Amino acid sequence: MSHTTFEPVTSPSRESAPATIVGKTISQAWLPFAALCLCFFVEMVDNTVLTIALPTMGRDLHASTTQLQWVTGAYSLMFGSLLLTSGSLADRFGRRRVLTVGLAGFGLVSALVWLVQDAGQLIGLRAVMGMFAACMAPVTMSLVFRLFDDEKVRMRAISIMVIIGMSAMALGPVVAGGALESVSWHWLLFVNTPIAAFAILGLLYGVPKDTAEDLHTTPLDLPAALATMAAMGLGCYALTSGVDNGWTSPVTLACFVGAALAVVVFIARERGAAHPMIDLAVLTRPTVRGAALAQLGSSVAMMAAMFMLILHFQYALGWSPMKAGLGNLPFVVMMIISSPVSEKLIARFGHRVTCMIATASVVLGTLVLAFGVEHGYWVLAAGMGLMAMGLRIIMTVCAVALIEAMPEDQTSMGTALNDVSQELGNSLGTAVVGTILAALVARTLPDGLWSADFLESFFHGERVIYLVVAVLVAVISGYGSAPRSPIPTPRTSTEPRPAAPGVRPPVARRAHARPPLDGHGVSRATLSNNKGSRVPV
Repeated sequence: MSHTTFEPVTSPSRESAPATIVGKTISQAWLPFAALCLCFFVEMVDNTVLTIALPTMGRDLHASTTQLQWVTGAYSLMFGSLLLTSGSLADRFGRRRVLTVGLAGFGLVSALVWLVQDAGQLIGLRAVMGMFAACMAPVTMSLVFRLFDDEKVRMRAISIMVIIGMSAMALGPVVAGGALESVSWHWLLFVNTPIAAFAILGLLYGVPKDTAEDLHTTPLDLPAALATMAAMGLGCYALTSGVDNGWTSPVTLACFVGAALAVVVFIARERGAAHPMIDLAVLTRPTVRGAALAQLGSSVAMMAAMFMLILHFQYALGWSPMKAGLGNLPFVVMMIISSPVSEKLIARFGHRVTCMIATASVVLGTLVLAFGVEHGYWVLAAGMGLMAMGLRIIMTVCAVALIEAMPEDQTSMGTALNDVSQELGNSLGTAVVGTILAALVARTLPDGLWSADFLESFFHGERVIYLVVAVLVAVISGYGSAPRSPIPTPRTSTEPRPAAPGVRPPVARRAHARPPLDGHGVSRATLSNNKGSRVPV
């Protein structure tokens, strides 16, 4: 198999602005890094934890099933539709500033949960929380690049963040289920307030302030921002509506058409705008396109597997929420112990081949889950372990790739693209699960002990879901991480890329040539000593 030379990172000022770096190691920057980890924690765990409390909320607030769906749906729609806009705002007005505002708003609104009297108020509160969470998400990972200047340290830091986030998603229902036995469901939201307060202190006292050289000087492209909100909001809702109302229902079709039109408007606007929200040429880079697709496919697998495993453990096997949550421990354990494996793979093969290996691990894990549906917990645990290892590698490598591939004054947009890919993958995974369950099993799963016939029907539907997801991951993530045709010889570090209209010219780079690249897009100097130059993806 022939190998591909990948597009080099051309972020202009990262090598020439060491004054903003906080520490050489994670321990030297523990306070701001802990703050960023807390931000990522609440982003990942919020909806997951709340899902376990929906029945309790419904009884307390006399809410209908539709209203309970919107308690989580309103948050997700606001979050997904505002990601790109928030990333654009952060690149213009300051990443630390936007993240601080997002944290403050998230914490304050969470504290208002004690005033909620009915389901409508809770839905409104959740929508506002989603808006502030969208301000946090595109900035959290990009600020890691302000703390550390070493590629390996950055990769390790983001790996830790991914492990924390995935662990929170896996164990969140366990903690929430245990908490609900002794405290009110209001505490599951109010706990965000002290977490946000500590994170803000860590940001203000540990993360360097934004500088003019790091930010855009162009005005916000408001029409493009509105188009992205419409495209993401309608697109995500269309996937949900397809499950609830049918894929040929007028509501579903109208949402799909509206989302498509919004995408067309966005592209037309960006091509003709004097100060575009995002340079569309960035999306044609193999690094950006491939990383986004790999993230999308892996998110489909993660959402489908975690959703189906909860149903399998609690409904099919009759486990308690606590026991079902503990059943997901292979996810957490494998994410922790696979860190050395991923680092060795990257050093040996480079990012592209490592991503392909990780995709194969996710696909194989999904196939093992399909086989293990009727073959006991330990087969399922093996599938979870294989999937978790692949997910951990993809999420880390692709997040770094997207941020590194962006210019210095657009790193938040890189994180936003990463989050948008994951949000679309989550919506697609949920749609696949809901559609196949409705078609092959039932639209509503019955409570109580299942009959043998219904249990067999559920296992069949579960197996089909895993097989479909395996195909989707192989196609989407496999295409994203597969080698491309060789691209033209890139500019050297002494030949800066022309600046986009209205964008501040890049800070001069040090006049030394980039080490030659091997067939995987990794500098030979990096492969030989694992230090010095960054690893371009």
